Amino acid sequence: MNETYRFIGKGTPRKDGVDIVTGKARYIDDVRPGPMLHGKVLRSPFPHAEIKKIDTVKAKAAPGVRAVLTHADVPPWMTGMPRHVKVLDQRVRFVGDAVALVAADTLEQAVAALDLIKVVYEKLPAVFDMDAALAPGAPRLHDMFPGNVVSDFPAFGPNTLSKVVRGDVEKGFKDADFISEGTFGYENFANPLPIEPPGVIAQWEDEQRLTVWSGTQSASWHRWIMQSKMGFPDIRAITTQCGGSFGSKNYAPQCMFYAAALAKATGKAVKVSYTKDEHFGAFVLRLGSRFCGKIGMKKDGTVTALAGEWMVDNGAFSDMSQSQIAVGCGEAQLVINCENWNLSTKLVCTNRCPAGVIRGFGGQELESAFAPLLADVMTQAELDPVEFFKKNYVKPGGQYIWREGNLWTCRGKDYTKAMEKGAAEFKWKDKWKGWLKPTSAEGSQRTGVGVGIHGNADVGEDDSEAYIRLNADGTATIHASVSESGMGQRSSLCKMAAEILQLPLAKVHMTPPDTLVNPFDFGLVGSRGTYAVGSAVIDAAEDALKQLFGRAAPMLGVQSQDLETRDARIFVKGKPEQALTWSKAIGIMRSVTGYGEFKADYSVPNFLILFVEVEVDTDTGGIKLKKVTTATDAGRIIDPPSLHGQLFGALGSAGLDTAIFEETIIDKKSGHMLNMNLTDYKWRTFNELPEFNNIILETPFPTHRFKAIGIGEISTSPGPGAVLMAVSNALGKPLHEYPLTPDRILKACGKEKGNPK
Repeated sequence: MNETYRFIGKGTPRKDGVDIVTGKARYIDDVRPGPMLHGKVLRSPFPHAEIKKIDTVKAKAAPGVRAVLTHADVPPWMTGMPRHVKVLDQRVRFVGDAVALVAADTLEQAVAALDLIKVVYEKLPAVFDMDAALAPGAPRLHDMFPGNVVSDFPAFGPNTLSKVVRGDVEKGFKDADFISEGTFGYENFANPLPIEPPGVIAQWEDEQRLTVWSGTQSASWHRWIMQSKMGFPDIRAITTQCGGSFGSKNYAPQCMFYAAALAKATGKAVKVSYTKDEHFGAFVLRLGSRFCGKIGMKKDGTVTALAGEWMVDNGAFSDMSQSQIAVGCGEAQLVINCENWNLSTKLVCTNRCPAGVIRGFGGQELESAFAPLLADVMTQAELDPVEFFKKNYVKPGGQYIWREGNLWTCRGKDYTKAMEKGAAEFKWKDKWKGWLKPTSAEGSQRTGVGVGIHGNADVGEDDSEAYIRLNADGTATIHASVSESGMGQRSSLCKMAAEILQLPLAKVHMTPPDTLVNPFDFGLVGSRGTYAVGSAVIDAAEDALKQLFGRAAPMLGVQSQDLETRDARIFVKGKPEQALTWSKAIGIMRSVTGYGEFKADYSVPNFLILFVEVEVDTDTGGIKLKKVTTATDAGRIIDPPSLHGQLFGALGSAGLDTAIFEETIIDKKSGHMLNMNLTDYKWRTFNELPEFNNIILETPFPTHRFKAIGIGEISTSPGPGAVLMAVSNALGKPLHEYPLTPDRILKACGKEKGNPK
């Protein structure tokens, strides 16, 4: 790209950077809307039980206690798809499920009151995995889901994807030279654990007006999603700084239910904020995923057919699982461009912590589960996986069925050059020795490499609106309902507006994420901030500028198209001496407001390829991540540091570390999580960071004025499969289970306890 920009593509300081490092940024713990009570939740010690009796007399009489609520007296609000999750239920379905709610003057008083609530439970049989949940005679978790199979739900309309049926799979398998068949899973329920636990403050202004403050990723979700679940009150949703999210804090329906119910009972604002223990054991985890099926392929790497069943472990309940299944079915088609599909799905309830929105949103779960199947069929054909991925991802003109059930034709870009540049930087051709062959082996140290790819068409999902107000003092204010969850998207939107308006970045501001003062926006999900939200902001800036020039043109005796602006002065093109200020054009008691909107467009998917190099110690079972390289094409890069930061997110609990050590471990006798702390739940520390390189091309995309595309979310998704491939190659044996903990490595080497050879 040859365009020269003032702000776009340059690493500028974040608008909120100084506030964050100086402590001025407001998080949920900094909000106190007048007199406020503290809410706490009594949680079940059992994975499955019926509440036979609950005595709250002593708790209600305790010092400072203003309300105690049980399943008998909470509002009749319900969530889930279809609606199956109450505010409180007489039956509990996982260890940590809510039993009762307390509001008190202080947090300490609320915690003390929990101990005064006496509950008599009737313990029920529990199921902790999909096999047990689907077995004949298994205990039913929800009356409306026979056999513990959750019914389909039209999350994205009547044709929402719950399966992919295309072409003729029988013919596809007949045409195949190689067929791989099996059952593989990605079922370790990783917890993304952003630093700040979820929290919500609720306050009823009157019977039908509710204000909620939350540290969430998407400001609007607590309004437009929750309204129908609560009888359509007028909800004003305000978000604070969000201390990271990784998808999980898009919104917090249970937490909001608890705070709103207690606020209604007391007539005061109530804050419900989770402890780290609750964050571990009562908030959402990643979906469990298992694929049972087969894939056919020709000698040249053309995939001829894919058939099977995708089984998804929902945990005790979820608000978003059917949505994730729909997106996952779409994303699988992006990376396996095949004419013949027969992919069915099954969503299963188990007595584990509920599943929810996690970065990767379905596609990561499905692709990680069938990664061993792809590896096996490529092994049979002796194909280089980089060449396979280059051949099979959807290119411009290719077609796929997206989440809402419509067939889309890709009008995006060819990512082949980015893949080749990534492979060259990684030195793939030097390190790749063939399937199940290590790059090097010295004593117990074996090195292997792997690669994965992922794409997503949700970069253009759903709708966005924005206003931009130009002020006589030479400032501009963006009205857009966009939260800040760590990636700096609010700053990037300000850069886009500043570039069009030619104002100093310090003169462009953005309203707080508050649904009362901002138009609708779907939220920062699916990497849609750059394309979808950016398009609305760009349109609003251009509309505002058009109006501004329309006012100035008669004053300067020219046509609107003859004008340009810089630093709040308007000039006649080629005649900089013929000018006037914004204040003159606008008037000191007026403003100019532009409007922009974006309509959903799923035709421009993004893609990213990820390479990994690992070192495996066959004596200890330890895995060292030596090098990671990502490669993609982002169109015009809006803010380089922000984009690189998003790509570094390939590490960690939302990404490739779910293949190495991150997992939640459930005691299948008691249902308790055994590693519910930051000591036993294994994380990568700073001194364990690998060499990490990003290769980012800039090819113009058919999106908006700056020809950019969002990339952030997809960096996590190729990681688990790539690591599985790398470790298998290092050991010379195919490995199929996540995570690759030392005991599994030693077992693969024949060195497990009791077999020391």
